[in-house]
Amino acid sequence: MKRADEHRIHQLFEVSVWLKGAHALIECVGGILLYVVTTGTIASWVNMFTQEELIEDPNDFIASHLSQMAAEFSVASKQFYAFYLLSHGAIKLLLVVGLLRGKLWSYPASLAALGAFMVYQLYRYSYTHSPGLLALTVFDAIVMWLIWQEWKAVRRHMAG
Repeated sequence: MKRADEHRIHQLFEVSVWLKGAHALIECVGGILLYVVTTGTIASWVNMFTQEELIEDPNDFIASHLSQMAAEFSVASKQFYAFYLLSHGAIKLLLVVGLLRGKLWSYPASLAALGAFMVYQLYRYSYTHSPGLLALTVFDAIVMWLIWQEWKAVRRHMAG
């Protein structure tokens, strides 16, 4: 691989890892918030944000679905999502720190973790058909390719 191509891939790798780190941090904050905020508070926030739209258009698809989801949001669901977001974010933060510091263990660990997350995301997509999950999975695939390229370059430089 040409030196200029390798440099461009390294730059894309760093940007994608920083984006993954930002996303992981948001997940951690979201998970912590879900742990500390009650389901009643969540329902009242959603109602506050959707109330005006529902008065204007009682059949508004997004507002009515958000309101219904908030009303049905159980403590068990809240605990699951809080745990999922916090653990998912913490794992990714650990891997991001390892990748940015060039720790050799972090390359295969990141590939394995992202691969597992992608499998789960595709499984969830088969139920939800969420475009966001699909976009996240495509982004993860690109990040995996960049991690693989970076890992090959690191090993090549170590051998040379």
